[in-house]
Parts: sequence; C-alpha cells; structure tokens
Amino acid sequence: MQVDQLYQEIILDHYKHPHGRGLREPYAAEAHHVNPTCGDEVTVRIALDDDTLSDVSYDGLGCSISQASASVLHELLTGRGAEEAFAVHAAFVELMSGRGQVTPDEELLGDAVAFAGVARYPARVKCALLPWMAFKDAAARAGVEFEAGSDDKNERSEVKTA
Repeated sequence: MQVDQLYQEIILDHYKHPHGRGLREPYAAEAHHVNPTCGDEVTVRIALDDDTLSDVSYDGLGCSISQASASVLHELLTGRGAEEAFAVHAAFVELMSGRGQVTPDEELLGDAVAFAGVARYPARVKCALLPWMAFKDAAARAGVEFEAGSDDKNERSEVKTA
C-alpha cells in the first residue's frame, strides 16, 4: 500500500467514524467558522481544567476533509496542555501551508500527517484548516492567548491563560 493511499484511508476513517463529534457541556468557549468558498461549517467547543484542554468537541457539516480534520483535532488536542496544543496547532498550520513540501513531524501530528497530500491542493487547504482556526478562536475566547514568534525559522509559542 502506498503512503498516499494510506493517508486517504486515514482521512476516510475519521470521516466515517468521527472522534469527539457532538457539542458537549460544560465548555469554556466555542467558535463557529464557515468556509464561504465551499459552504463547510464547524463549531468547536473547548473545556478547560486549569491550562489543560479537558475536552475539544465539535459539530459541523461539510466535506470529508473538513470533518475528518475536526475528528483529528479532537483526537490530538483533548487532554493536552494549552502550550502543547498550540505547538500541535502550529505544526498542522505549517504542514497545510507547505504545499506538500513540508515533512511532517509524525510523532507530534499523529493522524494529522494524512493531510500532507491535501496541502498540494490550495482549494482544499481551507477545508482542512477550518476546525483548527475555529479551535484557535475558541481558545482565545476562553482567555488562552497564543503568541507566535520566529527564531531562526523555528517557531516558538508562548501561551498565557487569562
């Protein structure tokens, strides 16, 4: 089995058997995003226990890429500290912005590496990023701030909890 075929199967599995789907309470904040290009939409809720993401839930409608990406987002970020979650977020955004030229950190990104092939198709990048941008907005609404700086091409994140 080729890598691209394996990645397609991972995306389809997350689409057909979503992890974390369904908006749950209690939650600290939520954000609703819509991709005006294709009509995909997603609402992401986050629950916090101190600076740990105790839950990342979502609901939405859209293509297999956006919905699978939301499933992967839940799987990767639930239970992580805010700083670590934003490191995963930054790595995924970098992967999707790389037009297929970025070598993903498989240990950090887990199933999200399956979206490496999607990055070669700019029209689909917005689909994959939709839940991740909603997550970032929900985190900001919950008082978790994310600041990115650059140091010799290595991105660092600093997280502050309000």
